[in-house]
Amino acid sequence: MRMRPTLSWTPPPDLPPGTTDLGPAAALLRAGGVVVLSGAGISTESGIPDYRGEGGSLSRHTPMAYQEFVGSAGARRRYWARSHLGWRTFSRARPNTGHRAVAAFERHGLLAGVITQNVDNLHQAAGSTEVVELHGSLGRVVCLTCGASTSRRELAQRLEHANQGFAPVAAAINPDGDADLTDDQAADFHVLPCTVCGGILKPDVVFFGEAVPPTRVEHCRALVREASALLVLGSSLTVMSGLRFVRQAAEAGTPVLIINRDPTRGDKYARTRIALPLGSALEAVARHLGVAVENRTTT
Repeated sequence: MRMRPTLSWTPPPDLPPGTTDLGPAAALLRAGGVVVLSGAGISTESGIPDYRGEGGSLSRHTPMAYQEFVGSAGARRRYWARSHLGWRTFSRARPNTGHRAVAAFERHGLLAGVITQNVDNLHQAAGSTEVVELHGSLGRVVCLTCGASTSRRELAQRLEHANQGFAPVAAAINPDGDADLTDDQAADFHVLPCTVCGGILKPDVVFFGEAVPPTRVEHCRALVREASALLVLGSSLTVMSGLRFVRQAAEAGTPVLIINRDPTRGDKYARTRIALPLGSALEAVARHLGVAVENRTTT
């Protein structure tokens, strides 16, 4: 039986309210040396839903857990059927104004780096180059046996050939690229092995219950240590994976500023939370700073 991960958080009544004043964000960025920590909320305007916002996917969807994936061939079949269908939509997503604004801040020398909790590669597609993918990327596939890494597009082509005619109607697409399918819809899906050793293939992302690689965590900690400020974009900070960097910054006296429409678990560590939609907020900050947000996408 699939158990829902403990991922909920209830805001306490004494949290300070959010503001709509973008001045603090502009001042933070103008000084330079800022590290961005982004979450699912920055990708919603690209058509990728978030986990916990209004209509968030956790209200109806339990993400795959690592132990379930490695321990059950049936779970892997369900996962790959759902993920293969979701990839058709997920891979067509394009960067939105928020991603492009972050890339523009980097081009103008205002950022020291970007830590993203997202697995959608949209920061890089918008032109950001100094990006740490905390939870990995759906664009890569890794073999759990031999460690071989391959392109998700290559695997998608193999899966298309092995599952010709597979076109069930999904109820929804989720932030992790997983489509909502019933077990019956996934029952006949053919899972493919590693072409190098025949081992089990897994998307190169951190599943729930799986640890972020320690070297990656330390890279992020080093970025936060050297940052002039930490700017959180579109994350509820419910899980420790991202919250630890907010706590680290606050403990060191590094300013933390959050742009997120809803309260977050990190609000008590932040100087302020700006409660505005991300795309328009970041575009307004860019205009204030005289930074051009270019409408371009890299591949």
